[in-house]
Amino acid sequence: MKCFHFSGNEKNDEPKTTKSISVRSSESVSISTDHDMRRSGSEFNSQNVSDFSTESSTKNSFAALSQRQSNLREFTFLELKAATKNFSRSLMIGEGGFGGVYRGVIRISDDYHKKLDIAVKQLSRRGLQGHKEWVTEVNVLGVVEHQNLVKLVGYCAEDDERGIQRLLIYEYMPNRSVQDHLSSRFQATLPWATRIKIAQDAARGLTYLHEGMDFQIIFRDFKSSNILLDEHWNAKLSDFGLARLGPSDGLSHVSTAVVGTIGYAAPEYIQTGRLTAKSDVWSYGVFLYELITGRRPLDRNRPKSEQKLLEWVRPHLSDMKKFRLILDPRLEGKYSLKSARKLAAVANKCLVRQAKQRPKMSEVLQMLDEIVETADMLSPQPATKSSIPKHVSELSKRERLKRRFIDLINSDKRCFVWRTWRPKIVRTT
Repeated sequence: MKCFHFSGNEKNDEPKTTKSISVRSSESVSISTDHDMRRSGSEFNSQNVSDFSTESSTKNSFAALSQRQSNLREFTFLELKAATKNFSRSLMIGEGGFGGVYRGVIRISDDYHKKLDIAVKQLSRRGLQGHKEWVTEVNVLGVVEHQNLVKLVGYCAEDDERGIQRLLIYEYMPNRSVQDHLSSRFQATLPWATRIKIAQDAARGLTYLHEGMDFQIIFRDFKSSNILLDEHWNAKLSDFGLARLGPSDGLSHVSTAVVGTIGYAAPEYIQTGRLTAKSDVWSYGVFLYELITGRRPLDRNRPKSEQKLLEWVRPHLSDMKKFRLILDPRLEGKYSLKSARKLAAVANKCLVRQAKQRPKMSEVLQMLDEIVETADMLSPQPATKSSIPKHVSELSKRERLKRRFIDLINSDKRCFVWRTWRPKIVRTT
């Protein structure tokens, strides 16, 4: 299922990974050899085809969740037409294989002044992706609720002379997706402190899905375009159309078709179709390197040696000087190098080839919390010792300002020369 994100009418062109009898892309590679198993997950680049699921047990179906109490509101198609001004192109905020996403406004009570901004995802009747993902989304978000999951307000399902109408109604996320902000299309990029908070929020959301309920949900399509930002820049996971229930008691995995997005899918999942929560952990590790570098997992527009993110960063990780070269240049040096290296260390633990050796998301979240607690996120560079002597309090106000400016320059390691301003003396005769 193509994942909607608020991208200003641009189509989401992220290709999907799918293991099937036939693969439609001329760029596709075999995933059944030992050689491919040694490749990075980002190399698998086949296009999306139908998801022929082979669930190992009917208990892994989301049908069971539909029996639980749901807080979703059922909308009529006419209500949604009115909310989106008849699905006006001017209100379209995203588009993908499923159809379009529109911004709208609805009343949430009888009070005329109480309104709610919403995002309406309309399933295209001609779309390649459809009803199965729509049902999954309703079943999942109808019964789970968390501060770091996008809230599903309701749905619409009508069949009449106009045809089949399938829509999903979400809370509106005004600050778009993380991928949007890492893109060069945006003049202002995400500050370093915000990136760390996003990493924390996303880890918290995955931890809830994996470990926070009496059943486990595997996201299966974790990526930066599926992480949306609200008005306060809180990150929330979105688009659960490819999600699966975790393995039943006594089983180690769920057997399913390989679907997801190129560059994010775990190598063992690509190779075997065996899905576990550790597949999401791998995807999260890839995402951390996106935050660090500002690059996408697979970018065909870059030089060949830099197209695959995980391969490009690998030679830079052991040396401090080389490590600086992978940090997003759009940050302009305004980051904590110490916290960046710690974040890369967490990513590396998530990207261990042996899935069983990867940490659980609750352990990842704990590591993120420690980074936030111990690091100065607002510091352009790691803090340096001040050169101001103890008797600074005795200095004049002008001298204190001067020394503070010098100290700031030194900590930023920039080559500026301080020149003391002196008033021009006008000689009179």
